[in-house]
Amino acid sequence: MSYMLSEIVAKLGGTLRGEDRRIERLAPLDTAGQDDLAFLANPKYRRRMDACEAGAVIVTPALADDLADTRPLILAEDPYLYFARVATLFHPVAPPVEGIHPGSTVGEGSRVGKGTEIRELVSIGRHVTIGENCKIYPGVVIGDEVSIGDSVTLHANVTVYHGCRIGDRVGIHSGSVIGADGFGLAWTGEDWFKIPQTGRVIIEDDVEIGANTTIDRGAMADTVIRRGAKIDNLVQIAHNVQIGEHSAIAGCVGIAGSTRVGAYCTVGGAAMFVGHIDIADKTHIGGGTLVSKSIRTPGTYASSYPMSTMKDWMANAVHLRHLDDLVKRVKRLEREQKTRNNREDDTDE
Repeated sequence: MSYMLSEIVAKLGGTLRGEDRRIERLAPLDTAGQDDLAFLANPKYRRRMDACEAGAVIVTPALADDLADTRPLILAEDPYLYFARVATLFHPVAPPVEGIHPGSTVGEGSRVGKGTEIRELVSIGRHVTIGENCKIYPGVVIGDEVSIGDSVTLHANVTVYHGCRIGDRVGIHSGSVIGADGFGLAWTGEDWFKIPQTGRVIIEDDVEIGANTTIDRGAMADTVIRRGAKIDNLVQIAHNVQIGEHSAIAGCVGIAGSTRVGAYCTVGGAAMFVGHIDIADKTHIGGGTLVSKSIRTPGTYASSYPMSTMKDWMANAVHLRHLDDLVKRVKRLEREQKTRNNREDDTDE
């Protein structure tokens, strides 16, 4: 599939500066050739334009005015977003092919909507509702009384436990598990007694969930992923957690039970949250951060310890072990100094 630059601008907006030409593919600045379209979003990479051989580049209007570049340019306020939309144009998602493969099973009382494709070795439980134009890939297992909306894609080997609810236009990638039991246990004095997990997982419209992510069902109330949230690979979301609208969570994050993450938040990779805390809307958490208490004020938070050599780290660790003693010593010295100052003041009088 290829497009003239003028066709791209006609479909997506922006302004074409320079000659019109055909674009065959998209490529990074470093490797793009004469038939490729690249983008420059960050001014600090401007030097790469000198060696770039791309046939055309997407840039901001301000940067275009500052470039001594004769090749065609597409001017867009957000080149990265524009590039993403061009990528979608060049790589459209194949529509489902309606039908249920004979190697799959559909339980009693279940309904599959018009235009939905059920591939090989899919197991659909009893009284399941699947909407229109969905794509269910091989090896997917859907439990009893699950409800799935329209235009949902479940990639290979996704498991959706009983009773869960999935909205419209949701994408769930391979190996993810939706609705497994939360980690609910009571200590008897001798061993652990398992608490029944009777809630569900509710996934609202336009959510995307990465590969091998697990979202546990609620203990009594539901675990809820709000509209437009984006969750990366290998994320653990425990029971009764709520993720707000349009929040984005990077890979390897762990969120303990009953935590509430607000809307429009971002969470960097490998961040960890203790349970039963609230995170304000529009909060941004840096990668590797341990979130140990509620955040009431929106902003950017981080607690990662900078990397160092093993020798330096061990030396600093020794000092950290004595930090409390050091604080006590400083306070004692401050008191002593204050006493001396008071005596000197009395002598002056």
